[in-house]
Amino acid sequence: MYAQVIVDIASESVDRVFTYRVPEGMNIVRGMRVSVPFGPRSAEGYVLGLSDTAQLDESRIKAIRQPLEDYPALLPPLIDLAQEIARDTHCPLAEALRLMLPAQMRGGRVKIKTETAARLLIAGDDLQAALTGCKNARKRRLLLEMLSDGQPHAVAELKQLVKDARTGLNDLCQRGYAELIEHEILRSPYPDTLTPTPDPALTDEQQEVLSELLPAVDCGKGAFLLHGVTGSGKSEVFIRAVRRCLQRGRGAIVLVPEIVLTPQMVTWFRARFGDVAAVLHSRLSAGERFDEWRRIRLGRARVVIGARSAVFAPVERLGLIVVDEEHEQSYQSEHFPQYDAREIAISRCKREGAALVLASATPSILTFARMERGDYTLLEMPHRVHNRPLPEVTLADMRKELRLGNKGIFSQALMQRMDDCIRAGRQMMLFINRRGYAQFVNCRACGEAIRCSQCDVTMTYHETDHRLHCHWCGASIPMPDKCPSCGSLYIRACGIGTQRVEMEVKKRYPSVGVIRMDVDTTATKDAHAQLLSRFRAREAQVLIGTQMIAKGLDFPEVTLVGAVLADTSLNMPDYRAPERTFQLLTQVAGRAGRADLPGQVVIQTYMPEHYAIRAAAAQDYRAFYRMEFDRRKRDLYPPFTMMARLLCTAENAEIAQAVSCELLDKLNDFLQKNPVLRRRILFMRQDDAPLKYLRGRHRAQVLIKLLEHPDSRAALEYMQELTQQGWPCDVLLEINPASMA
Repeated sequence: MYAQVIVDIASESVDRVFTYRVPEGMNIVRGMRVSVPFGPRSAEGYVLGLSDTAQLDESRIKAIRQPLEDYPALLPPLIDLAQEIARDTHCPLAEALRLMLPAQMRGGRVKIKTETAARLLIAGDDLQAALTGCKNARKRRLLLEMLSDGQPHAVAELKQLVKDARTGLNDLCQRGYAELIEHEILRSPYPDTLTPTPDPALTDEQQEVLSELLPAVDCGKGAFLLHGVTGSGKSEVFIRAVRRCLQRGRGAIVLVPEIVLTPQMVTWFRARFGDVAAVLHSRLSAGERFDEWRRIRLGRARVVIGARSAVFAPVERLGLIVVDEEHEQSYQSEHFPQYDAREIAISRCKREGAALVLASATPSILTFARMERGDYTLLEMPHRVHNRPLPEVTLADMRKELRLGNKGIFSQALMQRMDDCIRAGRQMMLFINRRGYAQFVNCRACGEAIRCSQCDVTMTYHETDHRLHCHWCGASIPMPDKCPSCGSLYIRACGIGTQRVEMEVKKRYPSVGVIRMDVDTTATKDAHAQLLSRFRAREAQVLIGTQMIAKGLDFPEVTLVGAVLADTSLNMPDYRAPERTFQLLTQVAGRAGRADLPGQVVIQTYMPEHYAIRAAAAQDYRAFYRMEFDRRKRDLYPPFTMMARLLCTAENAEIAQAVSCELLDKLNDFLQKNPVLRRRILFMRQDDAPLKYLRGRHRAQVLIKLLEHPDSRAALEYMQELTQQGWPCDVLLEINPASMA
C-alpha cells in the first residue's frame, strides 16, 4: 500500500504530492496526519489518498514513520475544501489544510491531557463480598463505595476525601479489586453547568419561517436570507433548526461575528442541548481549543458555535450552517490565505448537502442583491417578539448643541434621558466606536499631531496609563510635556473615546456602577463573558463600549442606548462607509427595549441629514438599501464591480514603490494582449496605500476597479500569478478587501 502525502511545509517548492510506503500492519486512511522522512529530517504530512501501486522505483520510496493520531484528522469534504481554497487563492495546499486544524496540533505543541485515576475491576456479588470482607478496614471499604459506580475517579479527588488514599488504593490494586489508569480529562471552556431551559412558545412569524426552513433541513439543501428586525427572535429559529438537524442524525455550525457574542450563544445552546454543543474561537487556550476540536471530530459534540474559523469545524454529516449577523466584515479574513467565512459556508453546504441560513437585521448590500437575483430565499420577521415596539429614536444635532453653548460630549436630549434612566433604576448602553480617552494629541502652536513612528497614523491618548498608543501596531509612548516638533508647551488631547465617556459618566453619576468594554478591558481570557455577566447581574447600570456591544446582545433591563458619536464610521475613506454606519447604528439601537419595557435611542451626529443616519433613525432597511444600491450602481461600486489591489509592503519605501510600478507595467502589457478583457477594467492606478507606513513597513499599491463579469476572472488570476513571481518585497492580492486602508 502506498500513500500520497502533502508535507506540512507552506512553500511553493514542495507544493506537490509525495509517495510513501505504508509499512505492513500500519493502519493508514485518507485524512490522517503522519510523520514522514523528508530529506535529512522528519516532517508532518497529510494523507490525501492511498493506492496499491506507485509510479516510482521502489528503492526511492521511503516508509511512513508513524500516524500522529489513530483517526483521520481531516474529513474528506474538508480536504476537498482545502484544495478549492488553494486553487482560488493560489496558496500552497499545506497552507489551506492548516485552516482545518487547531494550530497547536502542528509540531505536537498540544497533547491530550490525562490524570491518574482509579477504576474498580469487580462488580455485583464480588463487590458485595469485598465490602463484607473489609468491615474492619474502614479506608478500604470507603474507597470501594466511592468506586462502586464503575467510573474512573481521579486519585487527586480521592485524596481530598480519604486520608492517605494512595495507600488504600495500592491495597485494592494488590487484591485485584481495582486498577490505576491514565484517564483523559477535557479542558472545558465552560465555567459552570447549566440548568436545562424549556422551549418558549413560538411567535407566528417564527412558525412561518420554520415552516419553510425545516423542510430544507430535512432534505439537506436550500439557501436562505433571514431578515428579521432586532429582537424578532432569530436565535430561537436557529435553535429549532439545529434541533431538527440533530433529530435527523446530522450536525450544525452556528457562526457569530464577534467573540463577545459567543458566550451568550453558547449559553443558550448548551441550556437546550447540553454537552452536544461545542465552542471554537481564538480566545480559547490551546488545550481548550484542541479538546473542543477533538469532541467535534470524534462525534461527541454535534453542534458548533464559534467565530469565523469555526466554519472549518470537522462536523460529520453536516446538515446546517447558520451565519448570524452575516453583514459583519469580521467574517472576511485578512490573513493569508484570505477567505470569506460566508463563501466557505456556501461551498460547504453545496458540497456536503446542508442547508444555509444567512441572518441579519441589516443584511449586506451584496447579500440582499444576491437574494433579489434569486440566489437565496428570503425569510422575513418584521416584528419583535410579542409585538414589542421598536425603540423610539431621537437624532441630536451636535451642531445646534454647539450653537447653544453645549461643549460637552453629551447632548441635552441624551443627558435628560440618562437622568430619567438612572432615576428609574434601569440600565443603559453608551456606544462610541473609538477606544482610549482622546482620538489624537496635537500642538496648538504648530498644529502638528503626534504620530506613531511605525505607522502613518496619529496616536491615541489613554487616560488610564497617561500614554499615547498606536491602535494599529500596539506601540506606546509617554504623554509628552511639550510638542516634539516645536517644543511648545501648548499641547492638548482632542476627540473622544470610550475612556473619556466613562470618565464623564462617572463624574455625572458618581454612585452608579459603570462597565467599559473595548479592546483594552477585554484583553484577558474570558474577560468578555465576565464583564457581560456583571452587567447582566446588575452590578452596573451603564455599559460603555465600542462596536463589540453593538450587536446580538440581549439585556432585558436596557431601556436607553446612546450613540455618542455616530459619524465616526461615516467619515472613513471607504465606499462602504454609509452601509457600515447604517448597520452599526441600527444594530446598536436594537439593544434597547428588548423586553417589556419600552426603549429609547439617542443618536448624536454632526450630519443628521445624511441618508444613512436618517434611515438608521427610522430603522428602515428597505429604504436604505434602495438608496445605497442606486448609489453603488450610479458610481459603479460593488456589487456591480470588484475592487482589487496588489499591495506591496517593504522595509524600504523605494522598493515598495518600484515593485508596484513594475506590477502596473506587467498588467498593462497583459491587457494590451487581451483587448476584450481591457474593456472590463474601469480604472487602474499605482500609488501609496492610504496608510503608506504601517507596523514599520512601507506600503504601495496597484488599485483596480473591474466590472463584475466572468471575463474579469482572467485578470484576477493573472494578478494572483504576479504575486508568486519572487519580488523583493511582499505582494498580496486583495479582492474587495474588508479594509481599504
